[in-house]
Amino acid sequence: MSEHIQLHVGSIDEMGKRFIDAWHRLERGETVKETNLTLFSLETLMSTLSPKRLALLKHLHRHPAGTLSELAKALGRDYKRVHDDVSVLAHAGLVVRDKNGIRAPYDSLQAIVSLDS
Repeated sequence: MSEHIQLHVGSIDEMGKRFIDAWHRLERGETVKETNLTLFSLETLMSTLSPKRLALLKHLHRHPAGTLSELAKALGRDYKRVHDDVSVLAHAGLVVRDKNGIRAPYDSLQAIVSLDS
């Protein structure tokens, strides 16, 4: 079973509606296994998922890294830039960084942009 993240561009109200919908499905006994992240502007989405950061995510999906130095070397990029990119992606919830290293533990991202916000 593949794991994916739904990345929404929308409002707090839309985020709340997704949460309430999942809550109601759980109350009905349904299994709810989904990951939704919300960004509040298209500009934030575009800057968060720059081409270099997407390449970093793809690399981490295939080859989790033990350290930032290891990741920067594997990508052939400057340590500070990789550090900054990993920080942004971790803050957005797109990279997991813990005692086991740095990884992107999902198979795909699906971006959903609301036209109402």
